[in-house]
Order: sequence, then structure tokens, then C-alpha cells
Amino acid sequence: MNDEQDKQSAEAESRIDREIRQARKFTPEEALARMAGPGAMKGASPVSPVQQAETEIGTWLRVHVADPAGVLQMLLQRNLRGSELLLENLEHPLTALTRYCRKVLGSGYLLEELVRQADMEWGQRMDERPHFDRAGSSPNPDDPYTLVSVREALNNIVAQLVTSS
Repeated sequence: MNDEQDKQSAEAESRIDREIRQARKFTPEEALARMAGPGAMKGASPVSPVQQAETEIGTWLRVHVADPAGVLQMLLQRNLRGSELLLENLEHPLTALTRYCRKVLGSGYLLEELVRQADMEWGQRMDERPHFDRAGSSPNPDDPYTLVSVREALNNIVAQLVTSS
């Protein structure tokens, strides 16, 4: 008699599950959860370690870098997104940011390219013609992203990160 009751109970649970599922919209997330099995996500974050690292960098930049237009912050985050530097430092994403800033500071070409990207992005956001630095002439006073200002910002980032670690 006990087996008969267990069988009826299992059938009743199965019937209730089917009714619940019929009333719900099926999502890709639910399909993945079913494939992984019960308890697969227990204690785990649904956000990937890469996304967590990228978010930590973005949050740190917004809090610690004075950049009214937000262009330099966005470019640093974009250039690090999915990079080898970031992937090698998922546990310590701010180390990746420090290394990236030092790499740019150590290369005249990379620094000039970052400034050019910042000028272009700023021009698009502000719907204005960008102010590019020209060799041999002083920077435009209206240019928020010059070689000098970006170098100073990167040096400040490195200094803050080194002193906080």
C-alpha cells in the first residue's frame, strides 16, 4: 500500500509541475537552469567573473577619475574589456587597470592614440569638431583631452591605485 501512495504522490507532483509550467512563459534562463540541474547555481553569482572585473574597473574609474565628459573613463574601460591583461587579472582587476595605464604611459604611440580616440569620442558626444593635438603647435585651449591632460590623468590613476594597494 505504501508503494501505491508514493506512486500516486509522484504522479500528483508531476501533474502540478506540468500545470505550473503551462501557465508560465518559458525563458532561455530557465532552460539553462534545468539543464544544469537543481542546485547548480547555489552560492554562485549569475554574473561572470569577467563581467564582475569589468564592473569593478568601471565603478572605480567613475569614483576616482575626474572626467566631466566621461570619455577617458569609457575608453579605459572599453580598451580593457575582454583584454588579455584583464583576463590574466580577474581576481585583481585594478591591477589590470594599473598595468594598462603604465603600458600606455610607456609608449608615445599608445598615448597619442588614446588621446586621438578621446578627442574623436568627445567630438561625437558633443556634436562638435574634435580638437586634435598637432606636432609643433600648442594644444587648443578648448580641448579637454590633450597629451598633457591624459598623461596627467593616467599618472594620477596609477598613483591612486599604487597607494591603495
